[in-house]
Amino acid sequence: MCGICGEIGRTHEPDAGAVETMSSAMRSRGPDGDGVYAKDNVIFGHRRLAIIDLTDAGAQPMHDPELRLSIVFNGCIYNYPELLAELRGLGHRFRGHSDTEVVLKAYAQWGEDFIHRLKGMFAFALFDERSGRVLVARDRLGVKPFYYAEVGGVFRFASTLPAILAAGGVDTRIDPVALHHYMSFHAVVPAPHTILQGVRKLPPATLMWIEPDGTRSERTYWEPIFEDDPAKSDWSDDDWTEAVLDSVRAAVRRRLVSDVPVGVLLSGGLDSSLIVGLLSEEGQQDLSTFSIGFEAAGGEEGDEFKYSDVIAEHYGTRHHQIRIDTARMLPALDSAIHAMAEPMVSHDAVAFYLLSEEVSKHVKVVQSGQGADEVFAGYHWYPPMYNTGEDPQAALESYRAAFFDRTHEEMGRLVSPRFMPGSDVSSEFVDAHFRRPGATKGIDRALRIDHTIMAVDDPVKRVDNMTMAWGLESRMPFLDHELVELAAQCPARLKTAQDGKGVLKEAGRRIIPSEVIDRPKGYFPVPALKHLGGPYLEKVREAVTGQTARDRGLFQQDAVDQLLADPNGNLTPLRGNRLWQIALLEMWLQSHSISGPAA
Repeated sequence: MCGICGEIGRTHEPDAGAVETMSSAMRSRGPDGDGVYAKDNVIFGHRRLAIIDLTDAGAQPMHDPELRLSIVFNGCIYNYPELLAELRGLGHRFRGHSDTEVVLKAYAQWGEDFIHRLKGMFAFALFDERSGRVLVARDRLGVKPFYYAEVGGVFRFASTLPAILAAGGVDTRIDPVALHHYMSFHAVVPAPHTILQGVRKLPPATLMWIEPDGTRSERTYWEPIFEDDPAKSDWSDDDWTEAVLDSVRAAVRRRLVSDVPVGVLLSGGLDSSLIVGLLSEEGQQDLSTFSIGFEAAGGEEGDEFKYSDVIAEHYGTRHHQIRIDTARMLPALDSAIHAMAEPMVSHDAVAFYLLSEEVSKHVKVVQSGQGADEVFAGYHWYPPMYNTGEDPQAALESYRAAFFDRTHEEMGRLVSPRFMPGSDVSSEFVDAHFRRPGATKGIDRALRIDHTIMAVDDPVKRVDNMTMAWGLESRMPFLDHELVELAAQCPARLKTAQDGKGVLKEAGRRIIPSEVIDRPKGYFPVPALKHLGGPYLEKVREAVTGQTARDRGLFQQDAVDQLLADPNGNLTPLRGNRLWQIALLEMWLQSHSISGPAA
């Protein structure tokens, strides 16, 4: 796990100073080392978090003079030991045993089709000196980020958007399409858009070739298919339960590959508890687990320790309860917002930031349960989607009613006219996604968009940003692509059973105590950001009414005043605070010195 960056010259020479600036901006992602490599019209930069092959043989940028290949790589290839053995058998020699070197040799052996052999999370840029081409790629579920921009005749890339900004020269005008997604599609801004017109991001499961003349081409190399597998047509419910359990078990086992200890973020829910149970089954001793809790607000509890304690005691883990009060959380808000690669409205981003700070004092790698709800139908909108059958219009209306924060018409009353796109681009995006081949039922359409789009730019991005802010690597077994492929074929009735995740709950009953399965659905609660009051409300008020916000003019002042007059009286369908949403965006822009007017 690391931070990568670089510039590739097109009509101008790449700037080593810009690359070093981007690298410095990502110091937290790689506190264990850094390096720069320059050749021809390419400069690569790297920040290292040493997890596999802790020696200098694992340092980056990595250059192979015999193969004339160079790479900067972020992530982890969980099956790298098997690939390394295979490549050695084919005659390749290795300096060390890092997964980065395996990627280089695999490309040399199999060309770009080597991507299909990788099991893991990754984003990389690989320079082939013989052709002068650069290959960049992102993993199937978008766990690792890849941002890029065209700046002054060069192609610039980095693991975070703020790193690209730090090097200067970027068009920081607000992207109206991205703003529409942010304000209506629950702050999900699908690739290639970002909130800024001058920065884009590579979609998940995408390969991009950058030619010596600067031209680019992309292809999608993977997508889950929600169609019945004839080979599984005679499977019973028990067969599906056993297959899911075996697949989760394999995913958890894969994510143990490391030269440092691996812990678990334990919320006390089914997903993280099952990870702990399976790690115990694998023989993990003295496993470190971590839970976080906040002060109650608005009559809402701020922790779920009673559930995480059950698992910690049952498996005898080395458990850490982290309690956060206002005195600690309020000052941390600015740092958590600054750590966001893009503005993220979900309250638990701050929870993950503070949790990661404490966890990083004990371990460098953790497994976490993100992705299970999107893959196994754990959210409340899936049963209604199941009932829409194969009607794409009914599916769109059901999904929009449950998930969208506001309608296009409501957007028009809030957002200043010059930042409004000409149509309801968020609904159009979802509708187009729903109508693509590979999923014909409403629930399958929702599941596909949720774990290939929504999860990528909400929970997955949130976890990457907040853990990497403290040099902590997070691994997500439920986003193992083979598990996702199996879940896509699993009958929807099994996934929506038992109020959601039915088949996963049945798998869990074979491993963990039932009291953490048959419990109300939870999450990382941060009540003070849902029920704004006291110093939190004052911070929000300052952000949305200050001179910088007025100069930017993103929002119509009378609409902002209405939200301030009743800050907690108008929540979104997903129970988010609409005032917090606009304040978070403004605070993020100000944190990165993006000032108005922006158009």
